[in-house]
Parts: sequence; structure tokens; C-alpha cells
Amino acid sequence: MRNIKPTTFRTLIAVLFSSLIFMAGCKRLDVFEKNTTIPGYQWKTDFPITGSFTIADTLTSYNIYMVLRHTDAYAYNNIWLNIGLQAPADSMNFQKINLLLGSDISGWEGAGMNDIWEVRKLLNARPLPFKKPGEYQFRINQIMRDNPLPQIMSAGLRVEKVKAE
Repeated sequence: MRNIKPTTFRTLIAVLFSSLIFMAGCKRLDVFEKNTTIPGYQWKTDFPITGSFTIADTLTSYNIYMVLRHTDAYAYNNIWLNIGLQAPADSMNFQKINLLLGSDISGWEGAGMNDIWEVRKLLNARPLPFKKPGEYQFRINQIMRDNPLPQIMSAGLRVEKVKAE
């Protein structure tokens, strides 16, 4: 067995210890997110954003977010959406949502880089329990007067488990 210098040995121990702390701190995130790119950044009313996610834990509550990416050239401070959610073995229930994206006074909401803005908006007022386990379907359509609606880059849905405190 060859001799290891004390400084190299201390460095090795520090790296191993740090790795163990890092791995112990890693937790599985209970999050689903699906975003769909809008072709040509021109969202047509007949181009739905669709997807599905699986709920196994019906004892926990969830937050549902709308995720939208747009350019700085988007002409409005809001977007009207028709959002549908379908539980297993049920029909799809739709709700019209006026999603505020910014204001003339404070500018765009969300995170921006150069001329691209991404906003995540909570859709439910309080955490929502899903009553049935299984696969849920969602559908999102823009219902603005402009068709196609320019400068919308992508849209999607995010579902996160609420952490028990």
C-alpha cells in the first residue's frame, strides 16, 4: 500500500463527507410539469396544449400552476385561457381563466431574460386534493380575440405535491 500525503487524505475525506451530505439532502421532488412549444410563436385557438399526469397519493394536496412563456413584444397584460381537467373515468371539466401577466405600471410578472418572460401562476386558491388515483388529462386553449395569438412561445401545466409541515 502506498503512502498518501496528509493533505491529500484530508481533501479526500472532505470530498467524501461533502458528497454524503449532498446525497442525504437530495429528496425526490413530487412535481409534474409539461410545457408545449407553440409553433411559430403563434398560438391558434384550435391548437390545444394537452397532457396527462398520474396521481397515486390521494391523501396529499397539490398546487396546480399554469406555466407560460412569452416574448416582451406580447401585446397584452393578460391572457384568457380555457383550462380543462379530467379525472379518471370522468368527463373533462373546463374553467375560463384570466391570467394576469403584468401591468403597465410594474411591467411583466415572472422571470425574464432579455426579451423572454416566463410566468408560473397558481390556479387553485388553496391546495387541492385529488379524490381518485390514476391518470388525469388536461387541455389548455387560448380564448383571446386574436387568432392566432402572437408572441406566445410555450404553455403548460405544473402539478406539485404540497409539503406537509
